[in-house]
This record gives sequence, C-alpha cells and structure tokens, in this order.
Amino acid sequence: MKIAHIAPPWLAIPPKNYGGTEVVIYNLVEEQVARGHEVTLFAPGNTKTSAKLVSFFPKPLIEEGVPWHGHLQAYYHLHKSVEYIKQHKFDILHTHLSSSSDMYIFPLTAPLATPHVTTLHSRFPFDRIQSWIGKADELYMEWAPSLPMVAISESAREEVPYPLNFVGVVHHGLPMQQYLPTARKRGDFFVWLGRFVADKGTHLAIEAAKRAGVKIVLAGTIDRHQHESVSYFNDMIKPQIDNDQVKYVGPVNMKEKIRLLSRAQCFLNPIEWEEPFGMVMIEAMALGCPVISFARGAAPEIIVHRKTGFLVQNVNEMVRFIPRIDEIDRQVARQHVERNFSVRVMSEKYVKTYNQVIKTAKGVPARQFSDVSLRKPGKSLPKTTVIKKAVPARVAQAAKVKMEVNARN
Repeated sequence: MKIAHIAPPWLAIPPKNYGGTEVVIYNLVEEQVARGHEVTLFAPGNTKTSAKLVSFFPKPLIEEGVPWHGHLQAYYHLHKSVEYIKQHKFDILHTHLSSSSDMYIFPLTAPLATPHVTTLHSRFPFDRIQSWIGKADELYMEWAPSLPMVAISESAREEVPYPLNFVGVVHHGLPMQQYLPTARKRGDFFVWLGRFVADKGTHLAIEAAKRAGVKIVLAGTIDRHQHESVSYFNDMIKPQIDNDQVKYVGPVNMKEKIRLLSRAQCFLNPIEWEEPFGMVMIEAMALGCPVISFARGAAPEIIVHRKTGFLVQNVNEMVRFIPRIDEIDRQVARQHVERNFSVRVMSEKYVKTYNQVIKTAKGVPARQFSDVSLRKPGKSLPKTTVIKKAVPARVAQAAKVKMEVNARN
C-alpha cells in the first residue's frame, strides 16, 4: 500500500525529549515500512525515518524559534504537502490533528481526490492561545464533518463537541522490542514524567508521595514558549524540590526514560483533565512499571485495575494505594501492553481503517464504526449502538473502581 503521512512541522520526529504525537507517528511509520508498505512522510528535514522523506523546512519550527501561535510557516508546510499529494499517486493520506495550526488540514484535504483519514490526537478547542479561546473551531466545521476521522480512545471520541465522521478508534502502540526493562532491581522511588502543566497534576503527585512517605523523581519538560507552563513550574513545583524526597532530573531522552521507568516502583499519574490517551502510561507498563492514575480520560481503557496498576478518584485514594504497589505483577503489566498497545496491533488496526476508507471513497458501502472489540465476528453494529454500549461501559468501569476502592479502604 502506498501511504502518505503529513506530520505537524513543530517538533522533531522522533522527538528529542517530549512529543506524544511525534512518537506515535514515528512508531507507526517505522512499523508500516517494516511491513512492506511504501510510505512517504512529510516532515522537517532532520527527521529520522525509514520512509521516503519530503521536507519544506530543514528543522522543526520550535527549533527555529517559531512560537506555537505563529501559523504561517505551518500552513505553508501543510499546503505544500497537499500539493505534492495531488501530483502523485497514493492509496491513502494519513494526517494528524494535534495543535491549532493542524486545523488547516480540513479545508486543504476536503476537496482532495486521494482517500484520506485524520487522527485526532488532541482535544477541542484548537482555536486557543494559552488561556484565550476563540470561536474558529465552529467555522472549520464547514469541512470537518465530511472527512473520515480516527479517535485515539473511546474517551476522546466521546469528548468531541462536534458531529465528526469517526470511522474507528485506534489506541497508540509501542515498539515492544525497544521497551525492554534495563534494571534487575527496582529503586526506592516513584516517578512522574511529562510536561509541566497544571492539568498533568505534577503538584498532586508530589503531594501524594509526601503523604505516603515515599521518594519521587520528576522528569519532563518546561515549555518555555508558554507562560503558564513556566509559571506553574516556578511557583508550584520548584519550591518543593529538595533533591531528597522530591528530585527533578530535567528532560529525558528515550534511553534515559527507559532506564528511569525500569527502576521506578510506580508511575503516578494524577491527571486533572480528560486526557485523550497518555503515552507514558503504556510506556511505564511496558517496562514493568505499574501505574496509579486518576480514573479520567482514557486511563480506564489503558489500565486494568489491580492487575496493571490502580485507578483512583483523588489524592487520598492514591496515597492509600501507594503501599500496595507490590500487589501488581510487573510481567502481567508488560503482557497487557504487548496484547493491546503494541505498534504491531496499532498498525494492523490502521491498515483495516485505511481499507475501509478507500472502499468508501470508491463507493463501496462502509461498515459502521469499525471497533472490532465491540462486534461479534461477521456482524456489524450501527454507530448509535456502539455509542450506547461504549459510554455506559466506561462509566460502569469508573463506578466499579470507585466501589472497590471504598470497599477495600
């Protein structure tokens, strides 16, 4: 299959430190090439890839000092990519909606003859700059509802406030051969890893560790282009770093991240938003590091309560479960990722979605909402049926977890 991917032009592929969307694109492209597909990737010139690389800038925009709200070069990247695709033969175009400037994908690809699908990596609204929120998202619904979309979790699909044309849900996946535990013996610390923003709950992870009397290591990035990220770190996090119970090791690359998660007792994930996925959760479990997470966003789809970690409702419950982390079988946690969140599984699901989109573009009636986990073999469910089944299932899971927590504590 001839596949084209248009990546956002902001961060390196693969990312040097942080970049959830960029990690997913890199892993997916490498797996597709390994499986014999002919892949073209539109990305900055210093991208590392086994695919054919087409670039319009030598470096990612962030490395060139372009702020996130400086959209003109980002639009140029998307426009030139689509123009290239119009002039060449591809079976499918796969685009990725991650940041505000990616909204240009909708008007640019709406008239495109090549079959195309877009993965929604982030949450609406996209018309925002830090705390300011505009109304342009509604304007782009002129094109968006007609274009095939993929959600990265059931939770993410449910959160969308617009009638988008979702053709499936595909969870992210990891190259399991790369995520091999490096430590024979665990350290005596817990870990938090991510971007320093309030929604990620770093301050709550510190609070939980202190109250439970355990050490915590913080690793992650401060977005110097966002005032809120800098202020959050300086005001809420930095004063608590004592290099004893609370230690900050800075940003970590892939090798450092694997070593850190391999040694940690557990990854604490007290998120304060409906996170669409959460790559670090599957990265941790793949390395045999259990996860204690607030039961928000996609966490109930990723973590199996009391088998690969614990789902909790608040800091109080997180504190109560921290001493019970040795109840989790670390090998079971890794096997769970292998079966459900490997790059092999992700690639297979995307190819099925591509074929469905291609058939629809040719006028072949499409099956309704292709999440095979909700269908019996040989039978398809109408979209409304899936919605009715998926929503209560997630709600029931959260309710069940809360009842178990209350009963055990």
